[in-house]
Amino acid sequence: MASVAHDAPVVAPAPGVRGGRGGLGLAILSAATFALSGALARPLLAAGWSPGAVVGLRIAIGAVVVLPFGVAALRGRWSVVRRNAGRILAYGLLAVAGAQFCYFSAVQHMQVGPALMIEYAAPVAVVGWLWVRRGQRPGPLTLGGAGVAAVGLLLVLDLFTGARLDPAGVAWALAAMVGAASYFLISADDAGGLPPLALAAGGLLVGGAALGLLALVGALPVAANAQAVAYAGSTVPWWVPVLLLGVLTAAVSYVTGIGAARALGSRVASFVALGEVVFAVLWAWVLLAELPGPVQLLGGVLILAGVVLVKVGERAVVAPEPVTV
Repeated sequence: MASVAHDAPVVAPAPGVRGGRGGLGLAILSAATFALSGALARPLLAAGWSPGAVVGLRIAIGAVVVLPFGVAALRGRWSVVRRNAGRILAYGLLAVAGAQFCYFSAVQHMQVGPALMIEYAAPVAVVGWLWVRRGQRPGPLTLGGAGVAAVGLLLVLDLFTGARLDPAGVAWALAAMVGAASYFLISADDAGGLPPLALAAGGLLVGGAALGLLALVGALPVAANAQAVAYAGSTVPWWVPVLLLGVLTAAVSYVTGIGAARALGSRVASFVALGEVVFAVLWAWVLLAELPGPVQLLGGVLILAGVVLVKVGERAVVAPEPVTV
């Protein structure tokens, strides 16, 4: 992933991609659909499904949905795929399979909201990576926004009231954070000319194949059943949440997320994506009756405020020349 992120500037919006409101709209849609995954998956996990089965089907369905559009976007330019093979492989292994499997493993041990909060400390990792490896020093407003968002994360985690967090859940969520940071960095890099739809399709295919291989050799436990699952007092067949996971939280969310990263740059896109934690709390409230407390709601407001500060701060930042290592 290091070489992928270093090949091209990833902070400035990609040429030829419409930024501004269009990029923000894509980022918000991506955050809202990604956020739905935890609330949809948790009843399946409680019913005996393994994280491997949930994420495997989710990615496989997403790949089937996106693949025709990805092929069409290439317009026969298969040489572009060959040139970007390393980027697609890194995206599939880190941003798709790694991040999602670790996240679903985390929500087995802790609530959806806190798990997502830890994963979405990823923007801090993105800022640090770009600063150290590319010399792209964030401005004062960006740093201030990061600080405000960090306080919001702590409040949503409810750490100040002595809430206990499962160590295994925290470890899985931190691993998911690494995958999430890779997602933003690789998504924003369009140096190889790979269309967003093609990157999404290739990444989903690679991620699905990797998980399938692990399952075949017994390294990834896979368990599923046909038991109906309950959401907000209503019972639905198992295939309903599985289908929604594949179409909405994989196909739609990855495609719109890549488009947003290329329009806004990895740093801004990663902070806007913090809105996912707010959506996740709302989805958990609607579907799982997990109502956040006043402290967590205040944390959500601070996260949004931090996003606004980062966005305003990035408008005044001119990316320096890339640093050669």
